[in-house]
Amino acid sequence: MDYLVDYLRQVALPPIEIADAADPRVAGYRALKERAVIEGGRFVAESERVVRRLIDSGLGVESVLLTAPRLATLADALGGPFPVYVGSQAVLDGIAGFHVHRGCLALGRRPPPAPLPPDARTIVALEDLTDVDNLGAIARHAAAFGADALFLSPRCADPFYRKAIRVSLGAVFELPIVRAARWPDDLLALRASGVSVVGAVLDPDATPLERFARPPRVALLFGAEGPGLSPAARAACDHRVTIRMSPGADSLNVATAAAVFLYSTRPSEPAPPPAPTS
Repeated sequence: MDYLVDYLRQVALPPIEIADAADPRVAGYRALKERAVIEGGRFVAESERVVRRLIDSGLGVESVLLTAPRLATLADALGGPFPVYVGSQAVLDGIAGFHVHRGCLALGRRPPPAPLPPDARTIVALEDLTDVDNLGAIARHAAAFGADALFLSPRCADPFYRKAIRVSLGAVFELPIVRAARWPDDLLALRASGVSVVGAVLDPDATPLERFARPPRVALLFGAEGPGLSPAARAACDHRVTIRMSPGADSLNVATAAAVFLYSTRPSEPAPPPAPTS
């Protein structure tokens, strides 16, 4: 129990033992119905790495719920002004309604809508991407390759779904995420602001990615697997670009395609430092 002694030295709020899955203090975790959590302005972070990233992100943390072994490994990160609940694996499973095999959950507060950074050079735009695994993976790739923001059509899945957060490894906590209100009008407005819209397509007459010369500011636009980009989104593109594949190949998973595009089109020069403020 030395880890518990060390932990108690670091925090003002001691861990609270939860012995009953029906304890009202952990009602926010119970059954984890996605719609109820999201409508309450919350999101659920899952796994030690993601919870640690949430705490480090500066977003609001309502509470953390974990097993004793996870308390031992996360003790150094749990000094915030939020309650930490500790229970057995069986209690956590009973609260969540599924096996919490990573032994660690947290409730966070959804951030307010963020504007696109005015100096953004690389924006990842997604049209009607409803698969949360792909959305989470694309967010992770976007963060890894230095994208400045995610720009989502109105029908895209919520990047703060528990599974999307987990797959992104918490990248959604740090990327500005903008959801368009009107589509493709907001995409056209982005284009009018000086951002070149680059559509990822399978068309044989599209520019091969290896021959594409990146403009200074781009929005890399990806559609859902199957339908791809809508005719309206295609019409909004300044460039249509494709990844050449072996004969007979069908297509790449959209998250894989996004990673290839992001790597291939990353700026050759680092972003200039921000202008000094008076």
